Amino acid sequence: MPELPEVEMVARGLRGSLIGQMITEVRCYWPRHMDGLSVTEMQRRVHGRSIQAIGRRGKYLLFPLDDGQTLIIHLRMSGRLSVVAANSPTDKHTHTIFSLNNGRELRFWDQRKFGRVWLVDDVETVVGKLGPEPLDEDFSVAMLQERLNGRKRTLKPLLLDQTFVAGLGNIYADEALFYAGIHPTRTSDTLSEAEIVRLHGAMKKALQLGIARGGASLELYLRPDGTKGGMQLVLAVFRRTGESCYDCGTPIERIVLGGRSTHFCPHCQI
Repeated sequence: MPELPEVEMVARGLRGSLIGQMITEVRCYWPRHMDGLSVTEMQRRVHGRSIQAIGRRGKYLLFPLDDGQTLIIHLRMSGRLSVVAANSPTDKHTHTIFSLNNGRELRFWDQRKFGRVWLVDDVETVVGKLGPEPLDEDFSVAMLQERLNGRKRTLKPLLLDQTFVAGLGNIYADEALFYAGIHPTRTSDTLSEAEIVRLHGAMKKALQLGIARGGASLELYLRPDGTKGGMQLVLAVFRRTGESCYDCGTPIERIVLGGRSTHFCPHCQI
């Protein structure tokens, strides 16, 4: 968390405030935010550069600059990004700040300090190992089938593997498996053709609903304008342990798979 829908909402929420703005200064109070370069080097390389676009690859935010470099930010567990007036108060969890030429600042708030910032000439050095984007048009049933071929892995951990498919995390993997009617402990080699079709559609459905709802504000996630998303209000199974399944009334169960909490309906998912 944040996962693909939340990161997508952050990208959309920042575009109006950042595109075309020039970076004039970088301040970092937690040097480990910087991956592969020092704060001084970051400051030298981005000073005077303007932000040309804001994109997303999996859970990574991409900020192409006018000289061909790309600033990349991963929010990890607790990160938030916002653009505020430079004279706005900060708090102890605001660890990295990019000052802009219009008197505003891009601030990286990160309570757990797991977030990371890169500056690269080639984005593939950071995101090159990611699997396909599940909402892209070319992510077809046939592509999912091809990626499943030859694998024998438990489904829930497989869906969390960012090299298998990019952007799914704990929330949307649980929701997708519920929509597909597939038990999370099934192994990938046991899926029928019909189940693969259902899983493909369920992955897209879960992620699209997450975006439509503005993301899931279960813990620390907020959109750049400081508002909560609404996906948490319509979750079918995630963190609903002991509550009734909306479809059949059976209590939702929780187990741990691959070290991650996993929620499912033991009646609807087989």
